Amino acid sequence: MTSSAVRSEAAFQALLSRSSTDDLLTPAPQGEQLERILSAGVRAPDHGKLRPWRYIVVQGDARAALAQQVVAALERQAPETPEKKKEKMMHRFSTMPMVIGLGMALRPDDKIPLQEQVMASAAGAMNVLNGLHLEGFGGVWVSGAYCEDRTLLTRLGVDGLAGFLFVGTPQEPDRVKRRPDVAHYMVDWNGLGDVSFPVDKRES
Repeated sequence: MTSSAVRSEAAFQALLSRSSTDDLLTPAPQGEQLERILSAGVRAPDHGKLRPWRYIVVQGDARAALAQQVVAALERQAPETPEKKKEKMMHRFSTMPMVIGLGMALRPDDKIPLQEQVMASAAGAMNVLNGLHLEGFGGVWVSGAYCEDRTLLTRLGVDGLAGFLFVGTPQEPDRVKRRPDVAHYMVDWNGLGDVSFPVDKRES
């Protein structure tokens, strides 16, 4: 096997071993390492070069302040939310080693469809998750009704929120969750007739 093939195999194994986790401990990435990880985010596909990504890094005492803002936003957007769920959210946002807001600078009147701008933001978030994994960290992407709250968006200085990433060092760094068989989610189309995908056989 050539050296390039070895590198390719290693890269694919790294991608295939990524899984989301919120069982996170300190440390979280800092300094140049964090900048390198977020730089992966701004390498995502970006039709029109609109650069919609806005990453809001929250750590230390600012986590509790963010938690209060998020729970208040949830109360405005979904007032029926049970107290237990709000308490859980307050705890999670306050205690994760790092929280990264996935802000979006959107241009509704641009010739590039708004949906594509949102997809570019989402692609950036996935690149960040992969970058975290490649650097030995972990994370999970969370979102909810609070992402639609205008007061929260104004406080964070963004037009939209694709959610938040909880970031840190996985408690079980070698854990790999079982993934579905890709054969359930792909077809070879012959150009004739309608596509019919296999039955989605969900795996635990």
